[in-house]
Amino acid sequence: MGRNLQSGDRLRPVDLARGHGLSTQAIRNYEEAGILPAAGRTPHGYRTYTALHAGALRAFLALVPGHGHRTATSIMRAVNQGAVDGAFRLIDESHAQLLDDRQTLQAVEGALRDLEPTTAPEPGVGSEPAAVSGPGGTFIGPLADKLGIRPATLRKWERAGLMRPHRDPRTGYRVYDEADVRDAQLAHQLRRGGYLLDQIAPLIAQVRAAGGLEPLEAALRDWHGRLFARGRAMLTGAAELEAYLRERG
Repeated sequence: MGRNLQSGDRLRPVDLARGHGLSTQAIRNYEEAGILPAAGRTPHGYRTYTALHAGALRAFLALVPGHGHRTATSIMRAVNQGAVDGAFRLIDESHAQLLDDRQTLQAVEGALRDLEPTTAPEPGVGSEPAAVSGPGGTFIGPLADKLGIRPATLRKWERAGLMRPHRDPRTGYRVYDEADVRDAQLAHQLRRGGYLLDQIAPLIAQVRAAGGLEPLEAALRDWHGRLFARGRAMLTGAAELEAYLRERG
């Protein structure tokens, strides 16, 4: 492998950099990070690269859009260290995450199509009583249990403006009506989809103002587009990585 690294036409750092709009320092950083194989050296100590290094750079840059910079770095480092199985495992994990994100999107769309009305919960254990106040009202403990989150998370979402429960006049406990439960369900699904609280808040505000879920359609289309782009990017990255593996022999 050492002979292969030094075979072929020699390339300077600037030659690799110019082809991808990078700086020569970026090329050196990539080598130090293990993204590129170790460079050869001239008798005067200058770095020299080959077509193999160019292939490694193409593979890394193609992997980044689908897998992210950190995972792409780990994949290339594993390949260059000869741990190809480890690289494949990282790729499998990215694909599993993409599948999970697709399933989350489907769950969000399902929740939007048929948000269940709140019904009186069964008595349970929680930080507040499992009673109801008025038709369709529920307390924080049962709602948190239903969503599979902690009551503290619901309080955090309330502070961020995602929902506005009222207080039971007798006990002072939070009471979530049907609209609050709908907003909590949407917030939960959108958080699973990677949306930040400050991105979710205006969406839920639009849902409230419109009295329906139509404002989320644009967000869902954008979400579909991002997942589609990620899937295509993974295919492109896989093709370039396969080419690099062939070059490595």
